[in-house]
Amino acid sequence: MKKPKAGQLFEPSTSGSTKVNKNYRGWQSDVIVDLIKQFDFPHISLNPGASFRGLHDSLVNYGNNEPAMMVCNHEEIAIQIAHGYAKASGKPMVAIVHNLVGLLHCNLAIYYAFIDRVPVFIMGATGPMDEAKRRPHIDWTHTALVQGNAVRDYTKWDYQPTSVHGVPESFARAYSIMMTEPQGPIYMCYDAGLQESPLTEDVVMPPIAAAKVPSPMMPDTEALQAIADKLMKSENPLLMAEYHGRRQGGFESLVELSETVGAPVWDINNALSFPNKHPLCVSLDKSIFKDRDLILGLDVKDYEKATHELNNALRQLESLPPTDCDWAEIGFGEIGISKWSMDYCRMQPCSVRAIGDSVLGAKELTKLVKAGIAKDAKLQTKIDKRKKAIGERTKKTWARWQEEARANWDAAPMTQARLAHEVWEVIKDEDWVLSANDLKRQVRKMWDFDKPYRHPGTELGTSTQIGISLGVALAHKGSGRVVVDLQPDGDLMFDAGALWVAAKFEIPILIVMYNNRAYYNDWEHQIRMARVRGTDETKAHIGMDLYGPEPDFGAMARSMGVWGEGPIENPNDVQAAIRRALEVVKSGKPALVDTIVTRER
Repeated sequence: MKKPKAGQLFEPSTSGSTKVNKNYRGWQSDVIVDLIKQFDFPHISLNPGASFRGLHDSLVNYGNNEPAMMVCNHEEIAIQIAHGYAKASGKPMVAIVHNLVGLLHCNLAIYYAFIDRVPVFIMGATGPMDEAKRRPHIDWTHTALVQGNAVRDYTKWDYQPTSVHGVPESFARAYSIMMTEPQGPIYMCYDAGLQESPLTEDVVMPPIAAAKVPSPMMPDTEALQAIADKLMKSENPLLMAEYHGRRQGGFESLVELSETVGAPVWDINNALSFPNKHPLCVSLDKSIFKDRDLILGLDVKDYEKATHELNNALRQLESLPPTDCDWAEIGFGEIGISKWSMDYCRMQPCSVRAIGDSVLGAKELTKLVKAGIAKDAKLQTKIDKRKKAIGERTKKTWARWQEEARANWDAAPMTQARLAHEVWEVIKDEDWVLSANDLKRQVRKMWDFDKPYRHPGTELGTSTQIGISLGVALAHKGSGRVVVDLQPDGDLMFDAGALWVAAKFEIPILIVMYNNRAYYNDWEHQIRMARVRGTDETKAHIGMDLYGPEPDFGAMARSMGVWGEGPIENPNDVQAAIRRALEVVKSGKPALVDTIVTRER
């Protein structure tokens, strides 16, 4: 018998009528492989497990390992690589996790993908659901009813088809749900017994010509006109963007809108939405809020953090905008809200709220405001005057930041600002990408984020940085861009095995350790508690420090096949080490430089 070529057990048609080639004894897991190929997934990350051994065999022997599987040392790393890849490229990956136990291993990574609005196509397995086919003990303890319940509260959808006939439709639906805004992870669970069963029946596959994802949602035109009118009447408007820059054209559309309106921009930095050195960029300067009369949110979830001053120790908030400030928004604030977690943050009352794609909305607002300006010469004069004033303010702010960065310049260990400077001196003439961490905003005060791909957004929490960074680097592999990971030490201690993944799959990434030898964020909280309660501040490090012994990250990297150097405490030695590491990265391999940084608030 002649075996069909990989991916050709089924021949999908525009009508959707397909039949199995009965000259070949296929397996039901082959159907999943055909779907992976049809939906054009670029990579598969996984931690191996027996529950999907049928699918694994189909991927290798029926699908010729195309797309290639990337073995990861932990399910969390597998999900995070897919997370970072999607943030950087806009394209989803498949991540496969083993049965119930693998799913439970990675549920924090899934939660972070959910609150970060990132599409990840997660596949898992369970059973066999047929009790007669279960191995003693292991198949029972690794099976749940219903397994998707474990992540249902923080995935957009989960499903477990009961027969092979339910696989194609549910796969297509899952892809569409995952990629429709607001995007997020989905979980598909495949019965081990289903995967390992012979394929003997006709199966209908999704038509090739079928739309994979609905078109973007245009905000209501009347609402947009109302917002445009507010922008034109406002004396001191401000544009605030969060996920706006995640979508194609977001960066460029916000530049055009802000320049047209003459409004400063606050970029929340969950996605790079605006160039940080633009004269209208006021991010990080909270004093800008105190005289605003209109704030327009563009796909914003968290208004509060930027617009309030926080007394962290007492959990007290002070609102910065005036009480009569008007608010409006375009985005997806009311769509996809979890019924379980409170990641939606505090609700901001708005006079106009338009549901829909903020990129489409920004482009339409620009047209409406330009039309208004054409009818009112005084409006253009007002806008030009405002743009000039904001530009002068921004110039002064940048000058102050550069002066502040020089404080304790020669300290050893070095300051965060000094590390940001040393890395920038090495990469500023390269086509670079910052993977996630931004040294508590120091790089945003120094580097030039002039292109939308420079930064897909910050990390989320501890144990997210290295995995997401590898995904970002994978997305840019072969592009000639230098991906830089400013890697916290505590984060790498969670998932040090990710270094091996970088070496095995030759993911070029420049890892510069942001090593303060502590879980210092929590150390800061204990200092606050000590000051409020009058207890001993010198004991705040207990349960927080990462010394005695100090991890040797350079040696750790070398042990896993990654070029490694350090630790380096003298700031004068950092730049040369990073230049050596950069040559390794340019050769197509990962490199790590361990730099020791002071603990700073």
